[in-house]
Amino acid sequence: MNETSLSLLHRLQESSETESWDRLITLYAPLIRAWLRKYDVQESDADDLVQEVLLAVSKDLSKFEHGGQPGAFRGWLKGILVNRLRNFWRARDRRREARGHSDIDERLAELEIPTSELSQLWNEEHDRYVLRQLLEMVKPHFAPNTWTAFDRVALKGERPRDVAAEMQISLNAVVTAKSRVLGRLRQESQGLVDSYSGFSARR
Repeated sequence: MNETSLSLLHRLQESSETESWDRLITLYAPLIRAWLRKYDVQESDADDLVQEVLLAVSKDLSKFEHGGQPGAFRGWLKGILVNRLRNFWRARDRRREARGHSDIDERLAELEIPTSELSQLWNEEHDRYVLRQLLEMVKPHFAPNTWTAFDRVALKGERPRDVAAEMQISLNAVVTAKSRVLGRLRQESQGLVDSYSGFSARR
């Protein structure tokens, strides 16, 4: 991962950097595949459909504008996913009827409604998954002690003072470790994820 002040999303919008695109695929392909399964797409069709979604993202990303709206990117991505799923099933009407998929259109329509339960589930799974994947991406850029302190405080919810005592480092070192990792995470995820509520500090 390049040391840069630009987020992954901004790098993708400003260039066709192969490394950044590879990271986007790593980040989103499994999430997209999981939602294809929710809409009854078989494994034999999933690879092509995942590729279609990501190609659409690649083609139109330069036109995407976040506009400071919370959840703008995940909403935009969801719209692409819904359109590709709708096209997929409309092209297979006979197969859908034979297999009893008559509620697909209704479920897709529900996913398009921002306040629906399905949309809320998409939002939650998107942010949780993307943050988890980004954490794995930034992990190699920190010393083992820094990551351990961050992991124990921010992810496992342990008290900073207890972590400092057990690791035999200063309380300030623990707080700094958490701040550094979260800073890098926010930098990489800017525009992709808008909430970091899962990393609430404990005293």
